[in-house]
Amino acid sequence: MNTKLHAVTDTSGRPIRFFITAGQVSDYAGAEALLNCLPDAEWLLADRGYDADWFREALIDRGYHSMYP
Repeated sequence: MNTKLHAVTDTSGRPIRFFITAGQVSDYAGAEALLNCLPDAEWLLADRGYDADWFREALIDRGYHSMYP
């Protein structure tokens, strides 16, 4: 058994929030769980495992700007 640790950090990389899932669970579960914990920011850096249309749309709705069309 393994786990994944999803984290939101500040601009210096210090953790703000965590969410842990089983290793076989999709990264989307972590993205959904932490979405409302995201601070106001100009940039969001995320692993490709978080790339989904619903997540991009949720970020845009929160005021984040996409660098991809």
